[in-house]
Amino acid sequence: MKLTPEQRVQLHEFNNLTKTLSFNMYDICYTRTKEEREAYITYIDEEYNSTRLTSILRTVADIIGAHVLNIANQDYVPQGASVTMLVSEGPVVEVPNESFDESPGPLPDSVVMQLDKSHITVHTYPEYDPNEGISTFRADIDVSTCGEISPLKALNYLIHSFNADIMTIDYRVRGFTRDINGQKLFIDHDISSIQNYIPDEVIELYQMIDVNVYQEHIFHTKCKLKQFDLNNYLFGYTKDALDPEEIKDITARLITEMDEIFYGKNILSGSLDFGFGL
Repeated sequence: MKLTPEQRVQLHEFNNLTKTLSFNMYDICYTRTKEEREAYITYIDEEYNSTRLTSILRTVADIIGAHVLNIANQDYVPQGASVTMLVSEGPVVEVPNESFDESPGPLPDSVVMQLDKSHITVHTYPEYDPNEGISTFRADIDVSTCGEISPLKALNYLIHSFNADIMTIDYRVRGFTRDINGQKLFIDHDISSIQNYIPDEVIELYQMIDVNVYQEHIFHTKCKLKQFDLNNYLFGYTKDALDPEEIKDITARLITEMDEIFYGKNILSGSLDFGFGL
């Protein structure tokens, strides 16, 4: 719902609040040989090269209503890519009910607001276990804006842009602005959880944990897929090519890897109730 001028908080000059969204995603793959690992890394480098990542960030800029000032992108050897985008004022997309778009991508209606000292960045990190068996791909995206709009409006699009097994999402509001009477405002919108900006159909797919520090305007949500299908984690073949013992061993290794990333600590095999519907 769009607010009328009378409903908006009247500010003294520019809104100086800085709102930062950090979106981190992980893709996990079982690569049993050096050749499979190299093929997976090559696939990831081609799928998420700097050109593709730049396109994703341009769409993020469109959704939050930012004007792109400058783009720096780089593909790395042996793997990985980065894109940094400096953005400024532009047309801002208003989201119905100040929530999210049900389908990924920009929204139709727009108004003009001020944006300054803002940026969008992405860095990718293909990685693998030196003992063979597990390869991972991580992408870190940061969207930082100044003004009334929130980068959370691009969260739904980011979720749909990556096939994530695990997501770690942080949102923070920093600084302050003033109303016309000089009273400091340390946040200009209501939020109880990042999950408020994630569609229900996505929430149903993931186990989620919130760690929020409301008084500091810091919000943190971790997400891990609930359902586990081994075929989604094998590169170039299906579990039909494996014997029962291999299926059991590979499944345990993959689930442990995902839990270690989700909980942020090393885990002894079998020490957790993984919670997957196998």
